[in-house]
Amino acid sequence: MAMSALRRESKRFTSIVSPNPINVLRSSLLSSEEQTSLGVRCISTQIVRNRMKSIKNIQKITKAMKMVAASKLRQVQTKTENSRGLWQPFTALLGDTPSVNVKKNVVVTISSDKGLCGGINTTSVKVSRAIRKLNDDPEAETKFVILGEKAKVQLIRDSKKDISLCLTDLQKNPLNYTQVAAVADDILKNVQFDALKIVFNKFSSVVSFLPTVATILSPEIVERESEAGGVLGELDSYEIEGGETKSEILQNLAEFQFSCVLYNAVLENACSEQGARMSAMDSSSRNAGEVLDRLTLTYNRTRQASITTELIEIISGASALEG
Repeated sequence: MAMSALRRESKRFTSIVSPNPINVLRSSLLSSEEQTSLGVRCISTQIVRNRMKSIKNIQKITKAMKMVAASKLRQVQTKTENSRGLWQPFTALLGDTPSVNVKKNVVVTISSDKGLCGGINTTSVKVSRAIRKLNDDPEAETKFVILGEKAKVQLIRDSKKDISLCLTDLQKNPLNYTQVAAVADDILKNVQFDALKIVFNKFSSVVSFLPTVATILSPEIVERESEAGGVLGELDSYEIEGGETKSEILQNLAEFQFSCVLYNAVLENACSEQGARMSAMDSSSRNAGEVLDRLTLTYNRTRQASITTELIEIISGASALEG
């Protein structure tokens, strides 16, 4: 509702967003010959008042959207801080190895479904494209899984054939682990991968977020790297109890790791979105205030010029009668 009202009001004052609002108003009211003969004083004060009213409405909307974003941020921030403890044990056990050489890379790009939140969506898309460019092996392939409408709109322009799955309206309802786990299960069923690279914006503060890439390896790659040694070679030091084999345990760990990391990534990105929207709406409110000040000055000058012209005409008429 607020976004549609903001678009409606913005159409009414688009022409006024100019360093010289007097000339814009004059050109919208008068022809070139009339401007030369009559000058700035003939600007209708009613036009200026209408412009001022539109900008005041926009300022109210942006301030309201800032307050709504602040309220949503407080709700999501607590969940985000609690979710960070879910994926950390997996990082300690399986590590986070983005440099592993694999054939099938799947980039999971997380973005928002709505705009007016700065450049967080563009940042995620740029990082996703950079990951594909870094994968220069001719035998390797990179596919995209997109969560969010804004990343979909940008990536579909040049990577439509590489998009395997698109999911939107993820934040239509309050985020919870059950919902994200269902999304993770849907991705695992429909996409074949050797490595999943989750691209999201890690929340730092209201005015700061950090583009982050989390890597999830398939059970086969984990087992291969474990046998080759390195960080994942420590898996052999753990004793396996029960009747499950190492491959089955790695399969379960990989699925649970992906759902936990994806849950944290979605929450981190939601926090970054609301923080960026707060900053964007705050800047918009200040810009609207500056435009309103310029219009107020234009309105006062126009009204004063009109009054002066009327006084001159009255005095001239009185002088003519006396003469």
